[in-house]
Amino acid sequence: MNKENVNFSDWEKLDLRVAEIKNVEEIKGADKLYKLTLDVGELGERTICAGIKQYYSKDELIGKKIIYFSNLKPRILKGIESQGMLLAASTEGHERVVLISPEKDIEVGSRIG
Repeated sequence: MNKENVNFSDWEKLDLRVAEIKNVEEIKGADKLYKLTLDVGELGERTICAGIKQYYSKDELIGKKIIYFSNLKPRILKGIESQGMLLAASTEGHERVVLISPEKDIEVGSRIG
């Protein structure tokens, strides 16, 4: 599926940051979602809901650095305010999902772009 091209000014609106997963919780009644607590450096701590439960265990996620979309409009999922979104790569049928992480160690809160 091809998406339409975006202008550079649209790309500049995104605030992508390096974040570290500090805590992972089960969400009652959610078979695909985890509640993640992120450290985003100068932006502070953020909570997101992520549909990665079938691909990652809690232990695999704790301490992992990811790429975080910080200025996505919050939305309520299973009664929890999700304050952004993590970035992941996925096969078309979602057989495999892999989190996008920095290649080398870098400080949390670092900007992408």
